[in-house]
Amino acid sequence: QVQLVESGGGLVQPGGSLRLSCAASGFTFSTYAMRWYRQAPGKERELVAGISSFGGVTSYADSVKGRFTISRDNAKNTVFLQMNNLKPEDTAVYYCNADWGSVRSYWGQGTMVTVSS
Repeated sequence: QVQLVESGGGLVQPGGSLRLSCAASGFTFSTYAMRWYRQAPGKERELVAGISSFGGVTSYADSVKGRFTISRDNAKNTVFLQMNNLKPEDTAVYYCNADWGSVRSYWGQGTMVTVSS
């Protein structure tokens, strides 16, 4: 019953923007911190951004700070990642993660983001 479905990925030119969405169901979304991770081919998965359960606290990897913004709409059980000024180094599969007290977590299948001229 638990489901996280990412969408919004695609091909974009350097300097362009994309907004990723993650729709959640099957658990109490508002009690979970939400995070976005990414993984490039041959590389380990890295944390990109996180947001607390009610949206009051956000955090970002140094590589994306100032360019990416994480947000959530608990009424719609959805978390977003607005990505601006995209760079080729941002190319990766982006994954949505729900985390409850660092004890229980759920993962989506991922959505591919390709930044290329």
